[in-house]
Amino acid sequence: MAEWLKTALIDIVELIGGGTPKTSKAEYWGGNINWLSVKDFNNENRYVYSTEKTITEEGLNNSSTKLLKKDDIIISARGTVGELAMITFPMAFNQSCYGIRAKEGIDSIFLYYLIKNSVRKLKAITHGSVFDTITRDTFANIEVAIPDIKTQHRIAKMLADIDDKVENNQRINNNLEQQAKALYKDWFFNFSPFSSDGNLPDDWRLGTVGDIIQLHDSKRVPLSGAERDKMAKVYPYYGATSLMDYVDNYLFDGIYILLGEDGTVVDSLGFPILQYVYGQFWVNNHAHIITGKEGFSVEELYLFFSLTNIKSIVTGAVQQKVSQQNLKKVPAIIPSKEALGAFDEITQPIFAQIRNLKDENANLSQLRDTLLPKLMSGELDVSDIEI
Repeated sequence: MAEWLKTALIDIVELIGGGTPKTSKAEYWGGNINWLSVKDFNNENRYVYSTEKTITEEGLNNSSTKLLKKDDIIISARGTVGELAMITFPMAFNQSCYGIRAKEGIDSIFLYYLIKNSVRKLKAITHGSVFDTITRDTFANIEVAIPDIKTQHRIAKMLADIDDKVENNQRINNNLEQQAKALYKDWFFNFSPFSSDGNLPDDWRLGTVGDIIQLHDSKRVPLSGAERDKMAKVYPYYGATSLMDYVDNYLFDGIYILLGEDGTVVDSLGFPILQYVYGQFWVNNHAHIITGKEGFSVEELYLFFSLTNIKSIVTGAVQQKVSQQNLKKVPAIIPSKEALGAFDEITQPIFAQIRNLKDENANLSQLRDTLLPKLMSGELDVSDIEI
């Protein structure tokens, strides 16, 4: 095997700075140019396909932001340091990120995985008293080993094939969930199988969320970052919006919904931030932990909340909050237990498949993370891999 070239990371990339158009200029915003911030790509996916905000050509030309090209890389450089993704089409980005472009002789996908492998080193040497920050000097202080271009292609293909399978499973799950939501809306919002005139069926009633949920918030226990750092990484630790960490014990065992209580509690349209979680896990004190009653399964509650706008019950100007009291007051149609049972028979296999694919993705991600350092160090020989 040919010897790998050792060099500084800065020597094989072009770093590109971002920027933000003036928010006071309405004409700079809402155009057809996607504008990236870390919230758009902090999901472990290799590619970023969309952004929360967009800018206009005028905004692009009157700010320091730049356009990244297809297969460039975006990395968060401040606050949540080290999140990264590849660009699928030209996008602008803010100043809390760096754009990274591979220099000649460097495979872009290989570079993505090389940086992913170096993220721990990057985080270890970031500096800044308020935010952890990556600077240009950070890239100069990371030494990497670079194989010949054919070996780069082989390594990139091996890892990308795993991530492609993960993303394909995610697309299948998104499709399955959309099917279940459409069916729930047809049955329990439009009453299609039960009422020809759109009126509430006789054995159904109007109630509130308090009638159909059980809250398990009293069992929550928050853990500080310092406490979690001392723990073995075994069980998922969830926050208000996402998986935050892993810990060495669990509080819950089963299938639950997590609904954000404070922080980011609704999306841009006012629908609640939900997590469908199962197995053994821990939850901090920023998410409501919910199961069903009155015939509602967890899955039916998940579909109900995903179709229910709760913007009107959110309080807090600075820190948004969904209190237990307000949540329980949200109006709810309560179908008959027979109708809920019939719906469950159709949708439980859908959610079983969703869980199976999530588990497969967890195993694939673990495989990728195990292979990554071995491939990047040359410990694993990839000369027999066809490209």
